[in-house]
Amino acid sequence: MIGAVGLFVGGALIGDIFMMAQPEQGSSYASLREMLFSSANQSDALELFPDGMGEIEDELRRYQMLRFCSRIGFKPPYFYNRPLRNRLHRITSPALVIWGEKDTFVPRSHGETYAKLIPNCSDLKIIPGAGHSVIVEKPEETANVIVDFLKQSGPV
Repeated sequence: MIGAVGLFVGGALIGDIFMMAQPEQGSSYASLREMLFSSANQSDALELFPDGMGEIEDELRRYQMLRFCSRIGFKPPYFYNRPLRNRLHRITSPALVIWGEKDTFVPRSHGETYAKLIPNCSDLKIIPGAGHSVIVEKPEETANVIVDFLKQSGPV
């Protein structure tokens, strides 16, 4: 699991990505980039969520993506599945929880809770210098953690 949503952890609310997806002053996506990446000015963040108005096709695609996501996630209880906590004990396979060190979208306490409640969870692995978009920001580091886990876990 990488930066997983789903749990309700008291005192550690998941960020409001739908609020941040609205451009500030009509053209700045800095707050959204800051939520999803370790820095709002990181090249990957700027490439995926540039400021200003893009080509109409790109803007339409961005709007469609956010509308699609909002149909799934933006309904009470907003990215939370309260019964999930009581179901994690059913997981029988080895598990790995990965989190970005600077994740401001889903607090680290969510990852700690997943790691604590999932049986056979090897540990919570923190990827230094990464925000919520761990795979985009630190692909090699993330892959290495996963490969190491798979080597240790052996055949399932």
